[in-house]
Amino acid sequence: MKHMVKLSSGASVPALGQGTWYLGDSAETHAREIEALRAGIEAGMTLIDTAENYGDGRSERLVGEAIRSYDRTKLFLVSKVMPSNAYGTRLMQSLDRSLSRLGTDYLDLYLYHWRGSHPLADMVAAMEKARASGKIRAWGVSNLDTTDMEELWRIPGGTNCAVNQVLYHMGSRGIDYSLLPWMREHNVALMAYCPLAQAGRLSCDLLGNSVLGEVAARHGATPAQIALAWAIRDGNTIAIPRTGRKEHAVSNAGADVLDLTAEDCAALDRAFPPPTRKEPLHIE
Repeated sequence: MKHMVKLSSGASVPALGQGTWYLGDSAETHAREIEALRAGIEAGMTLIDTAENYGDGRSERLVGEAIRSYDRTKLFLVSKVMPSNAYGTRLMQSLDRSLSRLGTDYLDLYLYHWRGSHPLADMVAAMEKARASGKIRAWGVSNLDTTDMEELWRIPGGTNCAVNQVLYHMGSRGIDYSLLPWMREHNVALMAYCPLAQAGRLSCDLLGNSVLGEVAARHGATPAQIALAWAIRDGNTIAIPRTGRKEHAVSNAGADVLDLTAEDCAALDRAFPPPTRKEPLHIE
């Protein structure tokens, strides 16, 4: 991959990875989804994101099957722990179950999936213990807003958070107002889920936008490829599009060769204006 992101943990990862939300839920599409994940890996999208609660572990099992024949050291595996399991011994128990389903003995990155009722300090302590054990190389969070991140930074060990994974695409870019600038200042990478607008304020109307189509035509690309190139344009964002089709995975990886011009970005800003005030964090 041409576009890489350097994490505060020291790892360098592809700016384009693969999401697995809703994958693994159907026996009818199982083989096709395995094929799609492998095609993505072959195309350079070696970062794969999953979670313990995606299909009650089915997505992790799917990923485990898809990666079985690959050199583990060439992959960057990410999973997420639910807040109800993100403290004390429960986190390590959840982690061990995820590792078993994935067929590996460590995660490259482990994320706290969303803000729960237990203190953030308990999550940090459990994550740091998991990191010291060698079962995770780094940890981060997901769906945390600016005030949450500020609170995290006041906790001993909280500044070891390497990533915040949130919904982000040009139709749902509320984080541009305060969260993303905060993350840039504190060297926390953004992992953008639903970068092809599978969810968010505009949902899937985004890819039919005429301006996006015009930019795509100038680059000889698809609107989806431009949407991905836009998401990773700053060099500090990892986009994790999800697909269960081989041809879409290969097409997604093709966005890696694109570099949007200032003119392209200005046109897209006019079509999808950045926020002028703080907005609630979009989840879906």
